[in-house]
Amino acid sequence: MERGVGAAIIAIGIGLVLVGLLVSTGALNWFGRLPGDLRFERGSTRVYLPITSAIIASVVLTVVINVISRFLR
Repeated sequence: MERGVGAAIIAIGIGLVLVGLLVSTGALNWFGRLPGDLRFERGSTRVYLPITSAIIASVVLTVVINVISRFLR
């Protein structure tokens, strides 16, 4: 295996640990309750569409992946 692949796997692991720490401490309670996240409730049926949260997650992951790929070149 190439050295770059191993570094990428380590970086992903560290990132997952950091996100896990943020979730366990409650620092990400706001995520999923943003304006633009649609929630419909009628009777016993609930529909949740996290549009804004998905856009923010996409932008953050795009930036992180681009930064990692630049370091691996």
